[in-house]
Amino acid sequence: MITIGHVPTVPVLPTLTPRARRVLVRCGLALLLALPCIALATPPSWAPAHGWRKKNDPGYAGYSGREWSDDYGIRSGQCDRAEIGAVLGGVAGGVIGSEVGKDSENRAVAIVVGTVIGAAIGAEVGRRMDRTDRSCVGHALELATPGQTVTWVNRNTGVTYKLTPTDRAEPAEGCRKFRLVATGDFGLSEGRTVACAMPDGTWKLAPEARLGRADQ
Repeated sequence: MITIGHVPTVPVLPTLTPRARRVLVRCGLALLLALPCIALATPPSWAPAHGWRKKNDPGYAGYSGREWSDDYGIRSGQCDRAEIGAVLGGVAGGVIGSEVGKDSENRAVAIVVGTVIGAAIGAEVGRRMDRTDRSCVGHALELATPGQTVTWVNRNTGVTYKLTPTDRAEPAEGCRKFRLVATGDFGLSEGRTVACAMPDGTWKLAPEARLGRADQ
């Protein structure tokens, strides 16, 4: 006589109705579609500060101690005039542009102010610099590292600028020495001077700015 041992019972899953199966399939598809979105929501650390990164990242630490949401290409050595122009309202000195930065806490881009820049690099260049050029100067002073050259071209005036911060201007805290070279139909002009960061996010050139024109 053969004795049959205990055979474990296997739980039987309830039979799903056609409606329940359709619901499960739809839920599975929805989950699969959501996964790529979750992966794309957090960009890599090297991605530009747009969209998610602009809202969630702490931003770029400036020389003055302020945090900036965008570097406008400064870290890569090219000031993005088009992007800065859009922030300023599209037209330098325009109605929208003149309103940008009145609230110093919400200033989107640094800017160098004052008329002394003409003495630093030449009156002709000083007259040709628009608000976007001055913003490139200010933001480069904020974010460029010592010895790094930041370049941009004003296609409206035909002037190419190259700004290079050199070192800290001692003993003044928050000031930087820098070299600014401009080339155009006037030839080449070069100035070396000092600018200091103001509490409102602007930069002002030191009054002892000296002329260093290469064509003299």
